[in-house]
Amino acid sequence: MITHLRGKLVEKNPTYVIIECAGVGYFLNISLHTFSKIGDQENIQLFTHLQIKEDAHTLFGFSEQSEREIFRLLLSVSGIGASTARTMLSSLSPLQVRDAIANADVAKIQSVKGIGAKTAQRVILDLKDKILKIYDIDEVSTGSNNTNKDEALSALEVLGFVRKQAEKVVDKVINQDPTLSVEDIIKHTLKNL
Repeated sequence: MITHLRGKLVEKNPTYVIIECAGVGYFLNISLHTFSKIGDQENIQLFTHLQIKEDAHTLFGFSEQSEREIFRLLLSVSGIGASTARTMLSSLSPLQVRDAIANADVAKIQSVKGIGAKTAQRVILDLKDKILKIYDIDEVSTGSNNTNKDEALSALEVLGFVRKQAEKVVDKVINQDPTLSVEDIIKHTLKNL
């Protein structure tokens, strides 16, 4: 099994990269999340997942191990294939996918193109317990963090900030210290916007 590739970035596209390692060019399918993390580096390392089917061997690349882990968890859900899992990780960050599952946020998962209500519910049903156990998340704390996050985002919108841009910064702030109050989240976010 190939666990990672380190080499020269030959070609970069929002859906794939080609990495040259020891004279061999590897084609890796990537998410938009990984695409944004790569930047313009000449030499890169991506964590990989190899999918073997009768008609193809497909290699997927991830900038972080956490993204690969979420991808593999999504693949374990009936009805979720590699392209759907990659679309989810292109629409939402690995942290957002993890939190949406942990908080049973059907609307957030359903916001991904191609995922309906039944599939979103199946993802939550199949993965919620695994996510809570793997990441050692306390359901109560994720719920309060989500409420604080929503209140902070609403306040930032009132202040004139675009929700999507503010949400990225708010997620980073909450990730650094999940115990922050709504006021502290807003203060830290304003410093970073």
